Amino acid sequence: MSQPIHLFTIGFTKKSAAEFFGKLQAAGVKRVVDTRLNNVSQLAGFAKKDDLRYFLSLVHIDYIHRSELAPTQEMLDAFKKEKGAWSDYEKKFSGLIAERQIEKQIAPESLHQACLLCSEDTPEHCHRRLVAEYLQRHWGNLRITHLI
Repeated sequence: MSQPIHLFTIGFTKKSAAEFFGKLQAAGVKRVVDTRLNNVSQLAGFAKKDDLRYFLSLVHIDYIHRSELAPTQEMLDAFKKEKGAWSDYEKKFSGLIAERQIEKQIAPESLHQACLLCSEDTPEHCHRRLVAEYLQRHWGNLRITHLI
């Protein structure tokens, strides 16, 4: 792909459905790539897998779930439940996606105008940012925009 790949990221917590879907539409997102390990969460009513797929279809946005872009349950528990350090989580997760070779699992053009989704409201302490930055380092021709 000669033109830069434009990849977005978004979290659904602390957003109303109107804000969430409005941000995706305004940005011109064509596909939401769900990077959550557990995509049937009750954290937001509109973000459960089947409901999200339906609501996105109403605004002509595709939905896919890519579990290889998610952390393990053990990593999530160590960071969230056990209040682990972000630096430890970041190191472990970065190692995991390198081991999984996610840059070879996904066609770069499939992420053009796509948006990585998880629950965190901002990207600072979120694995979606780590995925995007990892792909940027490996593919080079990738521009990241965080929708917050």
